[in-house]
Amino acid sequence: MRQRLSSEPDRYRGRRRVPTPPRSRYAAVVTSAFVGAGVVALGAASQFPDAKDVNPTVLQNLEQAASAGDEAASADDVLAERGAEPASRSNRTQGEKLSDEELAANAWLLPLDEYQFTSPYGVRFGKLHAGIDLAAPEGTPYKAVHAGVVTAAGHNGGYGYAITIKHSDGTEMIYAHSRRLLVKAGDTVKAGQVIGQVGNTGYSYGMHLHLEVHVNGAPTDPIVFLRERGVDIKLGIASPYAEVAAS
Repeated sequence: MRQRLSSEPDRYRGRRRVPTPPRSRYAAVVTSAFVGAGVVALGAASQFPDAKDVNPTVLQNLEQAASAGDEAASADDVLAERGAEPASRSNRTQGEKLSDEELAANAWLLPLDEYQFTSPYGVRFGKLHAGIDLAAPEGTPYKAVHAGVVTAAGHNGGYGYAITIKHSDGTEMIYAHSRRLLVKAGDTVKAGQVIGQVGNTGYSYGMHLHLEVHVNGAPTDPIVFLRERGVDIKLGIASPYAEVAAS
């Protein structure tokens, strides 16, 4: 071994070497830590009551509360899609569900299962086309978009054979150019009920259903009106209550 010269700098001068403890000492320390943690965990767990010691009524109440919360959350999701106030924020009793009758009364649906959107609301040929046109084969059954009372059913000038239904919110919907009417004035209809057949009567150019909406007695764009209620005519999407109303 080469002898270090006295003139060479001592790179280790002033440093203290910490002796490495034997591996057996590390093992003992780690083992003690795990054992101590286990004892603490067991001690904490012993403070909780055993499931069999919990009052069965308390468990039942907890299960009912969880179920009610799930139902309320589901209802909130449906109402949020329609832009309505969530049920959990209304005056309803917490956990109370809407009945099938209430769901059907709130439903807004598509008037036809299959159709082609052919004409929008707006000025056409220098005059206001006060509704939208949905083309379909002659005799295709069409349905009430929303529940209401039939205020008129019969031949109505340029509308041909038409039906007018007044809804509970005061709005009215006209179904025109029908081949055949299946309801009469005074009838109460629900959303999804077949009320007539597509035709070409009145001032019409081809087989189609003319759908018109009146708000406070004045026509409004059915596309915008129905989209605000969860129905998209252009995309063919109905409201969340469609399945309940159809049942």
